[in-house]
Amino acid sequence: MDVQQGVGESVRVAEMTWRMVETYLERDDRCIVPLGCTEQHAHISLATDSILAERVSVEAAEPLGVPVFPVISYGITPFFMGYPGTVSLSPTTYERVLLEVLGSVKRHGFRRILVVNGHGGNKPARPAVEAWADRKRDVELRWHDWWAAPDVRAVIDEVDPHASHASWMETFPWTRVPGVELPRERKPPVDLSGIQDISLADYRERLGDGSFGGWYERSDAVMERVWKTAVEETRAVLERDGWGRE
Repeated sequence: MDVQQGVGESVRVAEMTWRMVETYLERDDRCIVPLGCTEQHAHISLATDSILAERVSVEAAEPLGVPVFPVISYGITPFFMGYPGTVSLSPTTYERVLLEVLGSVKRHGFRRILVVNGHGGNKPARPAVEAWADRKRDVELRWHDWWAAPDVRAVIDEVDPHASHASWMETFPWTRVPGVELPRERKPPVDLSGIQDISLADYRERLGDGSFGGWYERSDAVMERVWKTAVEETRAVLERDGWGRE
């Protein structure tokens, strides 16, 4: 897929020194903090949400030179704890982690902060994060659920409105696991009603391989279209309403 080419590396904070960040802050105060998760994704990587959140952030930010912090790779995912490899934080712990990370970022001079979220289970922390920013008169914060943003969702719905967890919509070359073959048949939708009242073992039995249902993969052309839209839509959030100024 062409979207694998040209991924920028220079905006990753992991590949910068503190002096490079200090120099950047002399001309701009934008940054991205990606949020992910470590949870079962059927036949693709346990780190799918983290991989996608960080990658879409980097590709969106590179032309603008906006630093991207390392993804926060643990989130809120209690229902998948019946699947080995899943790691879940309590909502209280997760909120505290996010607020301390954002506090550190602010202290160094970042004032326009884009949170790019890649995991639906993290969304309960959004009110606390936005309330934190509201209390800081000199901070502007935007929360962006990249996979559920209007343009991306429109493309997904046009292809398959039933796409969901661990289905084709998350199966990119960079979330596949080498040597693991994807099922070719379409999985019927799983009944998720009442999951709050059953055990982790019963939930795993109901869910089976971990997918919520649907096709497991689509053509490269479809996935390239989804990804290109995701990158462009994320970049637009960094630039709209005056955020593009330096």
